[in-house]
Amino acid sequence: MKIIICTALLVLINASFAVQINDVSSSEKTAESMAHKVTNFDQNSPLKQIQFTPAWPHGEIREIFKDIFFVTGTNKIHHEGANIQTSRNMIIVRNASDLTLINTVRLSEDGLKQLNTLGDVAHIVRIGAFHGRDDAFYRNHYPNSQLWALKDMAYDSGLKADREITPEGNMPFPNLSLFAFETSALSEGILHIDQDGGILISCDSIQNITSTDEFYNVETAKSFEDQGFVKAANITPIWLGATHTSKADFTRLLKTLDFKHLLTAHGEPLLKVAHEKVLETVKRVFPQ
Repeated sequence: MKIIICTALLVLINASFAVQINDVSSSEKTAESMAHKVTNFDQNSPLKQIQFTPAWPHGEIREIFKDIFFVTGTNKIHHEGANIQTSRNMIIVRNASDLTLINTVRLSEDGLKQLNTLGDVAHIVRIGAFHGRDDAFYRNHYPNSQLWALKDMAYDSGLKADREITPEGNMPFPNLSLFAFETSALSEGILHIDQDGGILISCDSIQNITSTDEFYNVETAKSFEDQGFVKAANITPIWLGATHTSKADFTRLLKTLDFKHLLTAHGEPLLKVAHEKVLETVKRVFPQ
């Protein structure tokens, strides 16, 4: 069973990618969710509507730093008879009344009401190659928002980013910068907020799963524990195997960015000691 789960975990990344760019998985086709017309499709695409990922269980929106919020929800993949269920996080940043959503997670109606009390959703930002399955929902639900993505990130549904986010270009809000991986085979980035000693926002590149939470199913939680995926500030072999990212990028990250904290798409916030923990991980993962 461990071998099956290990293989499934490898497929999880590819399956998640397929979900994001197609915006629908085989499990979602049978889910009780409604199809909605999306407003910013490529006009040359024959697809005019998609079926959004359902609003799976999630926690409350928490304020981690001033005007920086964090919410944990569920991620589900069904592959070859295995139900892989983990958690994933969305980061919300408020600038005046404008909200920026990073690593989107669809919220329930009650969750959306809580989100709306924080401000107006103005920006949606995709920084991970294997995330984005809920971008279309938010782009449709908040039609005045802008979708930002790294170069070459695409959605097979025809959904198109409104703006490309680049290290040298404009940002959705002040004191924000983008670190773009240069050796990765797929587009991936990390955001840096110049606040509270420096805050990194990552997607899959650096994860901080220090325990398996209530959004995991029992089988997936056990497989994560058994295979050593439960580690602070972790760079997983799955992500490295899919992207072929080299040590040079992480060395550049540590040398060029000052940071104390890490908010990632997977795992709890890593506060005060993020730089030290990431350095330890890089030395462990890249011993040469």
